[in-house]
Amino acid sequence: MGICLANFPEFSLYTFLPEKMTAAMPTAGIDTIVRYLQYIFIDGKFYTLFSLLFGIGFSIILNNAELNNRNGIKIFYRRMSVLFFIGLFHLVCLWAGDILILYAFMGFFLPLFRNMGNKKLLISAIVLLVIPVAIDAGVEIFNWNLAAPAIAATGYFHEKFGITDETFPVWLAESQTYLDILRFNIAGSFIRLQEFIDGNRAFKVLGLFLLGLYIGRKRIYANLEENKPLLKKVMTYSFIIGFPTTLLYAWSAMNGRPFGLTAHSFIYALSVVPFSFAYITAICLWYIKNKDRKIFTLFAAPGRMALTNYLMQSVFGMFIFYGIGFQLGAKTGLIYVELIAAAVFCVQIVYSYIWLTYNRFGPLEWGWRMLTYGKWMELRKR
Repeated sequence: MGICLANFPEFSLYTFLPEKMTAAMPTAGIDTIVRYLQYIFIDGKFYTLFSLLFGIGFSIILNNAELNNRNGIKIFYRRMSVLFFIGLFHLVCLWAGDILILYAFMGFFLPLFRNMGNKKLLISAIVLLVIPVAIDAGVEIFNWNLAAPAIAATGYFHEKFGITDETFPVWLAESQTYLDILRFNIAGSFIRLQEFIDGNRAFKVLGLFLLGLYIGRKRIYANLEENKPLLKKVMTYSFIIGFPTTLLYAWSAMNGRPFGLTAHSFIYALSVVPFSFAYITAICLWYIKNKDRKIFTLFAAPGRMALTNYLMQSVFGMFIFYGIGFQLGAKTGLIYVELIAAAVFCVQIVYSYIWLTYNRFGPLEWGWRMLTYGKWMELRKR
């Protein structure tokens, strides 16, 4: 749900519109408030959760492989290889804002940490999360431009396809053929690479993978009742640290980073990870008290089909906002964009619940699992 709310402002092209266009929208006033709320409650928080789950998943794969006398590392590398190609397809054919290809690439490094002690694992995670601040300091002081090759490649493809500064924000909304979308995504793939480099995303993702691996090793997710005191403590400190810093981060982002890039990067690190842990622990504690509530069953269904639903959100986004669909892109206010995103996720809850009533896995999860383990698996429930 959080990923959908985070990504749809880009699908709608609202993020790319010049300020004079967004200011002229009838929803401009409330859109500013929504933008602030996005930075406070959404931005960065949900790829953080996804990354932690990724690390936990790695620990589960290793544990299950050990129990079944299998080579867990071989299975994991095969799983990452399949995910890489799924991400590549998503990046080029559906949406240039893909994150899967980065997850798969960084996942190849995760086994290097599998024999590291828990204390060193935590230290490594913290170091990886701090490195982006140091890199941004270098960018600010020495004018490094690490993304220069990606920027040059973007310029080459923009010139080749006739995408200009004026047409860029509305290209997808005005595109009449899928080929136009494909051209935009090819160029957009290098913009995405630039975003990964400028945002130092690789270090952040790997650091979060390691935190997830630590949580998985300790099996905290599997023993919530036993870890209730720990969850309460983490939630308290995470809110105390994360909430005021995320308010400061939102203000900095909305006002063009007035303290400079390094300070903004430091505030981001100090806000996103703690506030994400506040979310996680609050949900866990809520679950402990309300295990039988229907809401958990409803949210579990789309969660069990996370890969399918992630790609399906791109399909929904294309047909709602692009020129080949309902053409709502580049002219829909942010408040309506987020309401559309919420509606899309409600649809995903419904079809995920229905699908999993009759099937064991989501469709993409089924294919991913079979390619990972190299054998046929029954999809339908007996």
